[in-house]
Amino acid sequence: MITVNNVSLAFGTQLLFKEVNIKFTPGNCYGVIGANGAGKSTFLRILSGDIEPDTGEVSITKGERVAVLQQDQYAFDAYTVLDTVVMGYKELYSIMKERDLIYAKEDFTEEDGIRAGELENTFAEIGGWEAESQAASLLSGLGIQEDLHEKLMQEIDETIKVRVLLAQSLFGNPDILLLDEPTNHLDLESIKWLEDFLSNFQNTVIVVSHDRHFLNQVCTHVADIDYGKIQLYVGNYDFWYFSSQLVSRQLRDQKKRREEKISELKEFIQRFSSNASKARQATSRKKLIDKLTIDDIKPSSRRFPYVSFKPERDCGKVILQVRNLTKVIDGVKVLDNISFTVNPDDKIAFVGPNHISKTTLFQIVSGEMEPDSGSYEWGVTITAGFFRKDNSLEFDTDYSITDWLRQFSEEKDDTYIRSFLGRMLFSGDEGLKSTRVLSGGEKVRCMLSKLMLSGSNVLIFDEPTNHLDLEAISALNNGLMEFTGVLLFSSHDHQFVDSIANRIIEFTPKGLIDRMMPFDDYLINEDVRRIRDEHYVTHKRLTI
Repeated sequence: MITVNNVSLAFGTQLLFKEVNIKFTPGNCYGVIGANGAGKSTFLRILSGDIEPDTGEVSITKGERVAVLQQDQYAFDAYTVLDTVVMGYKELYSIMKERDLIYAKEDFTEEDGIRAGELENTFAEIGGWEAESQAASLLSGLGIQEDLHEKLMQEIDETIKVRVLLAQSLFGNPDILLLDEPTNHLDLESIKWLEDFLSNFQNTVIVVSHDRHFLNQVCTHVADIDYGKIQLYVGNYDFWYFSSQLVSRQLRDQKKRREEKISELKEFIQRFSSNASKARQATSRKKLIDKLTIDDIKPSSRRFPYVSFKPERDCGKVILQVRNLTKVIDGVKVLDNISFTVNPDDKIAFVGPNHISKTTLFQIVSGEMEPDSGSYEWGVTITAGFFRKDNSLEFDTDYSITDWLRQFSEEKDDTYIRSFLGRMLFSGDEGLKSTRVLSGGEKVRCMLSKLMLSGSNVLIFDEPTNHLDLEAISALNNGLMEFTGVLLFSSHDHQFVDSIANRIIEFTPKGLIDRMMPFDDYLINEDVRRIRDEHYVTHKRLTI
């Protein structure tokens, strides 16, 4: 068990936590949520001992081992993949290395024999004989093929390194597991494997994630960071969300009723306080008002942007025809004779392990890149808006946010632009901020503002949920569900894809798989599984 007692922490004038008291018990998985900047990752670092709080303490049951998902991808470059995983259990790895050194001695002494015997006993007690097989099993579950297990970490791709570090944190059945964004760079099979692993994990898990589907699958509790406090709720993310919305409505209704009652009483006092026959009654009403002082009901510090896309005209019957598109980039054929037709009302999610293929397709049909061969044709009624995965060049200007957005608005009035930005959470002087200093999440909100002003009837989104917090993801999710035009998009967010898409197109080594169905249905469809088995020779793990 891990217990937090009166923990407070401030960075300069910014107070992150104030007298936090909370217990995390075995057998439960706690999802830590909160607005951007609330201190989710910082809280995990306090729990792990990486950061000392200003006041209070974190206590862990004696003898329990804490494992942390490491964030430094280069810290283990000199070690093999398998050794890196085993290093997650420091005591076991230390014993293995000391034992190997003793056995490698040419002048093996009696003292060495005694020490080796001690090490062998401890090694067996803590599961040393199963260490390599367990490490290999974890790596395989996370989609890391066996031929990579003996390679040095410096020799493998960065996206694979992330998975190795996740396997490291899971290794050796730790008593307390701290995971910060564990689903980053995982394909769907790996995420499903991790969900099953954590659901069956008997010890304590504390996880930070922006993946709503993942939180819903694994969490038994939600730890909500708000106003420097952490409130614990039983249930998964959706249960917390709907419960919090219900409580907020109840508090608003309660406040409204109190305000109405006080207004009524004040009116009575004003009317009758000068009337001698009513003076006593008015005095009693005044005392009642004092008792009805409105409580200081704080709204949540979370803010949801307003996201709504309204096409200026209907799409018509002809949307987009793609014929035999081929594109080679740096000697690699990323699009190979691709053809498909987009229909009215389509909301197409493009999925598959080759992310460059999806981005390249979007760049070609949006007019930013020329194909090597093939063609595409938009309908005459179509106006398409494009959200780039890398939008940094959009903000390489000397404009303020207000002036930047004004370029894309027919209405140039400053009040209108500032009001629009306010709905996207750029309030007050934030609208005067330079575009050069915007965070990733702020840039995304600016790009969404631009697309909302465009009136486009077709929207193309390449990984729009990157850099967004849960509130902004939810707002965008709802906005695209209500969008009446045509949508082409890619995203790593499972719930985002399943709740929006009515058609799935998967890029595979042998061409496209194209099905009119929601994403979850696509995942379990037997016909799709058969075709995928035919299309993938060595790797058929599905990535979104």
